[in-house]
Amino acid sequence: MSAVPTTGARRVDFNPVTRVAGALSFQTAVDIEGGQVLDAHALATLFRGYEVILEGRDPRDAIFVSSRACGVCGGVHSTASALALEMAFGVQPPPMGIVGRNLMVAVEDLYDRPTHLFTRVGPDYSEPVVRETNPELWERALQTPAPGRATHGFALIADIMTAMTRFSGKLYTEALGMSRRAREAYVLLGGKYPHPQTIVPGGLSAHINASDLQLMFFRVAEFFDYSQKVVAVWDDIVDFFFEADPRFREVGRGRANFIDLGLWDDPFAYDGTFEAASSWAERRWSTPGAIVDGRVRTSDARRINTGVEEFVGHSFYEDWGSGRAGGSGNGAGPNRLSARHPSNKETIPQPGEADPSRKYSWSTAARWDREPMETGAYARLWATAIADKVPHRSFIEPTGHSLRLAIPQGALPATEIEWRIPERWGALERNRAQAYALAFSALVAYENQVIALDLLRRGGPDAGVSTHYKVPKDGRQATGLWGGNRGYLSHHVTLDGQVIQSYQIVGPSTFNMSPRDDSGKPGPCEAAVIGTPLLSTANRERCIDVLRTIRSFDPCMTCATH
Repeated sequence: MSAVPTTGARRVDFNPVTRVAGALSFQTAVDIEGGQVLDAHALATLFRGYEVILEGRDPRDAIFVSSRACGVCGGVHSTASALALEMAFGVQPPPMGIVGRNLMVAVEDLYDRPTHLFTRVGPDYSEPVVRETNPELWERALQTPAPGRATHGFALIADIMTAMTRFSGKLYTEALGMSRRAREAYVLLGGKYPHPQTIVPGGLSAHINASDLQLMFFRVAEFFDYSQKVVAVWDDIVDFFFEADPRFREVGRGRANFIDLGLWDDPFAYDGTFEAASSWAERRWSTPGAIVDGRVRTSDARRINTGVEEFVGHSFYEDWGSGRAGGSGNGAGPNRLSARHPSNKETIPQPGEADPSRKYSWSTAARWDREPMETGAYARLWATAIADKVPHRSFIEPTGHSLRLAIPQGALPATEIEWRIPERWGALERNRAQAYALAFSALVAYENQVIALDLLRRGGPDAGVSTHYKVPKDGRQATGLWGGNRGYLSHHVTLDGQVIQSYQIVGPSTFNMSPRDDSGKPGPCEAAVIGTPLLSTANRERCIDVLRTIRSFDPCMTCATH
């Protein structure tokens, strides 16, 4: 660890950062008395090596092996792998196969979003934590009516905080039950969770019938009311903290730099080719986007892909040098790839002692156009809202500055909610956006169920679930352009002689929890922690606002250290 930078600062380590991050340690230099974080380093402490394991294997193994890169969101890795293999094999799934995969990804998100909001970040805003660190806020909460009472049922802000208490709180336990309902929906098509058995190149290996769709609908429909409730809860909590002390807007503050490849393919537009990727990716329910300082640089998935690079100056890997510079196949011509692009990367572990002045993390530093970028469900909302290109507007309407979501009637009346792009970006706004993303995913699941039922009614080849394929013998390079529960996800495969020559994965936390890059720029979470004010009025040594910042990124280090 480098020396603490200023007199009066102390080193405070969070090791491990618990609840989902796993192998994540955060080393910080903190001025407790001055109430400020002075420096921070995110240490991914685990190497897993799935990229190395896949070298030399039959490409048909890739879906099932790469799924194990994450035990939380294995389904999205399976799909990203399938997309890469479809591009390499030259195979296009029938519409029903695409719809089935959309349904699986949407309900996977319905599983993960409640657990993030109420079992991972929710406890940091619960009664026990607020009473311990900001007793004046707890007293205020006891006197503050909850504006969303008619939707979520809690009379006071204090009641919401109590319901967020770990293990015993109503919102905590309810989230576990709702995540179970989403997993029940997932296995109807996936066979099991978290590592599905039915995702294959060319579609799905499981037939879809009306009974499956009906059983899935019963579970998805529960999220119409639940997502309204979750949005109302988080709107009330976020607004309460901002009104009580505007400095909470500075906790975890970050640049409006976002990256996402889009999610949920149009069943009649997706053809799996790189040549047409700019077109079919823009027809996804969520729009691809690279946004720098709040402005869209591009919504072209091909340009987003080619702008990605990985740096290892502060990571426990050897530099692969020029590698396979320039790439081939989908990286040729005007989309020629940097030597630092994942398709040209070689995974060469170089373990050592963590030293923030040198190497300190098993995560690489993923960048786009040499910029640190955030990704997540909120990046998906932001890109879709600001680009205003999404063609699927039955329930979702981007406005250029917001996203309007029309939620059908359940026990609660039908309503429209609107997520607005915030003026300032920080930890609490990340959590608020995650709540709206839950409603987004429920609507995508519902619309894809309607499409699936129509395909069954019409019959014919569109109602099939898969397309036959052959593994090519010649050399191929391909990319699976996709997204996970936590954001950007791409798989990059090079084949030759029907064998995997190279396999690389860029996961959401490869961006969010990255270390410094070779030019010294901190990763998004590191930057958000640095400068975060410590607003506790009691037990400030706990540094709860640092933890609130880290957890707002929903780090998953198994994805980052694949």
